[in-house]
Amino acid sequence: MHILFIGYGKTSQRVAKHLFAQGHQITALSRTEKTGVPHLCQDIAQIDLSQLDPIDCVYILLSPQQRSIESYKDTYLNSAEAIIQALGQHPIQRCIVVSSTRVYNGHVGGVVNDDTPVATNDVQGQILHGMEQAYAQAFTTRCVIVRPSGIYGASVERMLKLAKNTTQYEQLHWTNRIHIDDLARFLATLATLETLKSHYIVSDSKPYPLHEVLMWFQKQCGLPLLKYKATAETGKKIYATNLQALGFDLEYPNCFDVYLKQLVINKKASDD
Repeated sequence: MHILFIGYGKTSQRVAKHLFAQGHQITALSRTEKTGVPHLCQDIAQIDLSQLDPIDCVYILLSPQQRSIESYKDTYLNSAEAIIQALGQHPIQRCIVVSSTRVYNGHVGGVVNDDTPVATNDVQGQILHGMEQAYAQAFTTRCVIVRPSGIYGASVERMLKLAKNTTQYEQLHWTNRIHIDDLARFLATLATLETLKSHYIVSDSKPYPLHEVLMWFQKQCGLPLLKYKATAETGKKIYATNLQALGFDLEYPNCFDVYLKQLVINKKASDD
């Protein structure tokens, strides 16, 4: 198959590596030049795929340059029409769109799985859901929406910074994770999976209160422990039921094992 990646960051590059090893033809498109694969450097708002060989499968993995509402609109929603029109010239058999579990943010403190209806409580979540609907309407049964929870594994710096800067925490905030390599392996399977659900949550299905994760880091690094007193419950407890039904095994089911290895590597690098 000829597989196109629209957006070619850390996750896309990992997915492409799996698919290339299976013998598929890979093309990537992003804002900045990339090496290692045939690449188009284009603005997604003015995308032109007319010179490419026929595309059989497309992955859409976009990320905004900023967290603002306008940046979300430009990246996810306003680009959809141009991308769909450009893909219309090709015999697309599968369109894989990476969204986010942010579309479930309206279920504050609740349990979320693949049977849970979308409920957004912020504009960014509404924009992401609007993007999902645009591609689902354009490609109907050929489209699958993937909603990862918090992606980790590429770096531990963000968690370290939070652990160092957090001295008190006043809410029970549920957080959820998926290792970037497990996400990439699952995304790669979707290109050739015979029977697809319309959407998949991708998570390790092990919700943790954020203050417990931060305290774990603080203990590992010899930092003062934060003071915790819950005044509200936020976040959501996510379970990837469609993923589990497939029998997809995670290589990284325990985030703390990964974090510990990364801390050891960081310490060794700083000692050197």
